[in-house]
Amino acid sequence: MNNDLIEKAKEVLNGNYQEEGFTIPSKNLYPFQWKWDSGFIALGYAHYNIEKAKKEIETILDAQWINGFIPHIVFHNDSDTYFPGPNFFKSELSPYASKKYRSSGITQPPVFGFVLEKIYDISKREKSVLEFIERQIEKVYLNHLYFYSNRDIMDEGLVYIYHNWESGTDNSPIWDGIWETINSPKYEFKRKDTDHVDASERPTKTEYNNYIHILEIAKRYNYDDKLIAENSPFLVQDPLFNSILFRSNEGLIKLFKLIGGHDEKINYLEEKQAKGIQSLNKKLFNQNLGAYTHYDLRNNKSIPLISSSSFTPMFCGAPDNEIVDVITKTLIHKFGKPENYLCSSFDPTNNNFNPSKYWRGPIWINLNWMMYQGFKRYGYDQLAKRIRNDSIELVKKNGFYEYFDPRKTKLEKRAYGGDNFSWTAALILDFILEK
Repeated sequence: MNNDLIEKAKEVLNGNYQEEGFTIPSKNLYPFQWKWDSGFIALGYAHYNIEKAKKEIETILDAQWINGFIPHIVFHNDSDTYFPGPNFFKSELSPYASKKYRSSGITQPPVFGFVLEKIYDISKREKSVLEFIERQIEKVYLNHLYFYSNRDIMDEGLVYIYHNWESGTDNSPIWDGIWETINSPKYEFKRKDTDHVDASERPTKTEYNNYIHILEIAKRYNYDDKLIAENSPFLVQDPLFNSILFRSNEGLIKLFKLIGGHDEKINYLEEKQAKGIQSLNKKLFNQNLGAYTHYDLRNNKSIPLISSSSFTPMFCGAPDNEIVDVITKTLIHKFGKPENYLCSSFDPTNNNFNPSKYWRGPIWINLNWMMYQGFKRYGYDQLAKRIRNDSIELVKKNGFYEYFDPRKTKLEKRAYGGDNFSWTAALILDFILEK
């Protein structure tokens, strides 16, 4: 049994909990509240402190904008250890921004629909938890409504992201081809991430110029989605982002049915879900590569690269059994060699694979957790078990780090980024304690 690991995971979460009622991902490196981090963190808390799980969700949803948008960072506190901060983002440029909280002006994957569903299940369907969900679910629904009203410009049931940070997979090689089409200025700014971790593990200065350039464009248009869609050089349909949206739709539908009296919302979500899954399979599944890929809306072309995101449509039940068979073979062939842990964040057979550099190759526990759920959903129990066991082994041997080198060869260093990382601790708890 992993009792020591369970206790250490709780220590990580409790150590990162802030008195204002939210949990930071990692001290110094990430000193604020992040959107999808909070969802995963709440899952971890649900296993031993349901009140903290509720508070985590309540706090992030309290920062929702009046148009349903939920920012990817909420600046509850001041800190000089992170860039870009509230003075850079200037969320107040948007007429929809929260008047109560400072925040970023971009978002992250909408995890709260499936998080609320899983918290309810973890609680053994406690009445008080369902009552809490009933108080919060409207905000989550409005976030989905925001995406379909503002980010589905092709009316395909697929939403776009306009910044690589919105994907969560910040500096993936997926974006390299897009950067080649953008002539970003050279900005003057002081990064803070490289004060805390090795610069060789982080995005480059050139990449950061691109990131800042896209944000400056968004600010120029006061974070107006319509104008951003018309003018941003970065506009992408991401299989990971959309799969999380669809899985959260599924969670909301289930919860609305339990609560009762929400037939109109259920019908709306079911209609969007059906259209989106059809578009995901038709547009983002690449038969030649045997994987789901990203679509560059600005340049009207598929991005023919494979990453861990390529397998996440299984998490939401989108592919049929024939597609699942194809992508499983792709995963095993490219990612699943015995000398590697599962699952690298980028194709290990590609020349741009880097096993130690942020999203360019290392393993992330949150992607592993989603892939585990997906393979288990389709009955690939042995593969799901391998992903789970690899995740637990990496943490047991190296600690609760942000990301991990996938190679099983003897390495001086295998764990990277922030130490005592909250979602790593939270999801390891869920891996071990899941019923």
